[in-house]
Amino acid sequence: MAEQLKDAEGIREAVRERYADAARTVESSSGCCGSTEQQVFGAGHYSGDEREALPDAATLASLGCGNPTAVAELKQGERVLDLGSGGGIDVLLSARRVGPGGKAYGLDMTDEMLDLARRNQAEAGVENAEFLKGTIEDVPLPDDAVDVVISNCVINLSGDKPSVFREAARVLRPGGRFAVTDIIADVDMNDDTRRDLRQWTGCIAGALTEEEFRRELEAAGFEHVEVRETHRVHEQAGSAIVRATMPESR
Repeated sequence: MAEQLKDAEGIREAVRERYADAARTVESSSGCCGSTEQQVFGAGHYSGDEREALPDAATLASLGCGNPTAVAELKQGERVLDLGSGGGIDVLLSARRVGPGGKAYGLDMTDEMLDLARRNQAEAGVENAEFLKGTIEDVPLPDDAVDVVISNCVINLSGDKPSVFREAARVLRPGGRFAVTDIIADVDMNDDTRRDLRQWTGCIAGALTEEEFRRELEAAGFEHVEVRETHRVHEQAGSAIVRATMPESR
């Protein structure tokens, strides 16, 4: 019988345990949340040049469902925050895109992933990046700290998504951009899938529908919300690019 969902803290601990294990076994071929289908999850969403520019451990630890750095339209000198940065691939790519005048922050709650990301940073020789310990529901940065928030197949893992969106809005400057890849659930996703903890830590059960994603972003203060599915990852869910902006004035 599938293990059943408990509460937000129980979900968080299950996610932490699963990703700690992924960090410890980064030499394996695991993709997002343990999937071995690299065409769906993992480093296959990055160009060959992007993969070759980073340590092997950074690409092997890529657990996402897309490439948010390719859709965030990063500019020189910008400050970027990656929610759930894992092994650091999106942070290191972002740091190079924003250049020495900019900065990329990575936020993760898993010590093993943070250790791996910092080793990857040192090996890559990237100086304008910093990895922070914390949760995506309680970001350890001040208000208006960054220009762009990115994330790669992580928001679906949270048991408190309204807090995630509120925190993203808080740390973004006026006019700042939200550009993530995440899992979008079909409206008819069945209850058995929704209640299955393995499907939650496997990036599926906790996914919002497109309508829910739009509603929660707008409730947090975002505008110009765009959701575009890119490929299927499950019979009841797809990966999507989600963009939104903060108003120019609060």
